[in-house]
Amino acid sequence: PAPLRKFFVGGNWKMNGDKKSLGDLINTLNSAKINADTEVVCGAPSIYLDFTRSKLDAKIGVAAQNCYKVAKGAFTGEISPAMIKDCGVEWVILGHSERRHVFGESDELIGQKVAHALESGLGVIACIGEKLDEREAGITEKVVFAQTKVIADNVKDWSKVVIAYEPVWAIGTGKTASPQQAQEVHDKLRQWMKANISEDVANSVRIIYGGSVTGATCKELASQKDVDGFLVGGASLKPEFVDIINAKA
Repeated sequence: PAPLRKFFVGGNWKMNGDKKSLGDLINTLNSAKINADTEVVCGAPSIYLDFTRSKLDAKIGVAAQNCYKVAKGAFTGEISPAMIKDCGVEWVILGHSERRHVFGESDELIGQKVAHALESGLGVIACIGEKLDEREAGITEKVVFAQTKVIADNVKDWSKVVIAYEPVWAIGTGKTASPQQAQEVHDKLRQWMKANISEDVANSVRIIYGGSVTGATCKELASQKDVDGFLVGGASLKPEFVDIINAKA
C-alpha cells in the first residue's frame, strides 16, 4: 500500500496584513480546533516572521515567502535561509508564480534557491504551474515537468520538500481547477517522479494544490487520491482558513 502522506495545508499571506490584523488571525488560529493529522504552515511577510513565530502556537509552522541562494552578502533587500532559521522559522516557499511572473525569477535561480535552502536545513514548499495560454495550447504537462525537473535536480533529501501545483490561471482569479483537473496533474506529476526520481519519492512526497482554494471548494479537492493538501492565498487571511485546514477531518 502507498505510504500515508500527512495532509499539508500552507497559508500564503503574500504582501498583506499588519501587526494588528495578523495578530488577530494568529489568535484565531491558536484557539481553533485543528485536525492533529494535518500539518499547517503559515507564510508570513519577511518583516513579520519573528512576530509571527513568537505569537503562533508551536504546533503551527511558519514559512518565509522567498529567500536568496546564499547565506549572506551584498544583496540589498534579500533574506537568507540562515536568517529565516535564526527567527525560529522552518520553511520557505520558493518558485511561487508571482516570483516567476511578476519578479522574473528563472527556473535556474529557483533551482539554486531550493538547493541552498535545503542545504541550510529549511523545508521547501516548491511551486510549479502553467499559465492559461500554456494550458490552452495543451502543454500543461511539458511546462510542469520542466519546472519539476529543475527542482528535482537540486534535491538530495525529499523528506523536506512539498510540491505545490498552482495553475497560474487559477491564482487569485476565483477560478479553481476542477477536482478532476487537479487530480489529473497531480497523478501525472507522481508518474513523472516515479520514472525520473524513484517510486519511493513518488509515493511519499506531498503534492498540494493551490489556486483560489476556499472553504467551499476544499472538501472535494481534498478527497482526490493525489491531492495531499493546499497552498491557500486570500482565504488564509480569513477565519475560513480553519475550515480548509480541517478539509480532511
